[in-house]
Amino acid sequence: ALVQIMNISEKPSFSRVKVLFGKELVIRTKEDKDNPSFYQRSVQKPASLMVWGCLSACGMGSLYVWKGTINAEKYIQVLEQQMLPSRCYLFQGRPCIFQQDNTRPHSASITTSWLHRRRIRVLKWPVCSPDLSPIENIWRIIKRKVLQKKAQDD
Repeated sequence: ALVQIMNISEKPSFSRVKVLFGKELVIRTKEDKDNPSFYQRSVQKPASLMVWGCLSACGMGSLYVWKGTINAEKYIQVLEQQMLPSRCYLFQGRPCIFQQDNTRPHSASITTSWLHRRRIRVLKWPVCSPDLSPIENIWRIIKRKVLQKKAQDD
């Protein structure tokens, strides 16, 4: 959890802690603000649902969803079954450049060899820069709609 700590009074013994992704403000004394019993520890687990999507200036391609995590072999299967047909449909033989982030399955030597053997040009992409990727906007929209649907169902 991302936490922001701000003073809320002239009294030096009080601090206000706001969890940035929540709406709740919690008031703690300075002595208690770092007390581990007031915080819940979270462990990030691998995603149990993965989504691969394709978009271009020519339109949208496949959207593929599967359960579990991904490795390079599975990623190559997704490229064969989803990206190649989408590329043919969208570009109809015209040249194009493939963009992906640099996660391990994408940058694995067997993946880069597979792309090279098929003469697929890949855009060089900085590591850990999802904010630059156009598809991140699509993922944000999908996530927002899923959360809205979940809130309506609750």
